[in-house]
Amino acid sequence: MLKDLPLSEHIHQHCNESMERALLAERHPLWARSCPELKDIDFIRLGLLRCISVVDSGRHFLQTNEQIYGQRLPHSTYFKSLKSHRRTSMLEAFEQQSYHLHAETLLS
Repeated sequence: MLKDLPLSEHIHQHCNESMERALLAERHPLWARSCPELKDIDFIRLGLLRCISVVDSGRHFLQTNEQIYGQRLPHSTYFKSLKSHRRTSMLEAFEQQSYHLHAETLLS
């Protein structure tokens, strides 16, 4: 972490850079698609927030997310996206690039 930024901003930057690299790593990724209800980058950010949040359930997380960040997301959209095979493929590509970013940071 080279700059004094809030953790949320570091996560946001890391996610954006990892996603850009994942899209560039493949010529025409089959997982790349525009989903206006829940963008892929927001899906990733929500997943990270869910992992580090102290909540009892997915519904509790969505309620807390709405209270803190003002982002209202329909329960059905969120829970259906968790079962998406396309999003699983996207996360695998994203994870590889995220790992490379972490490795580059540790080497420097």
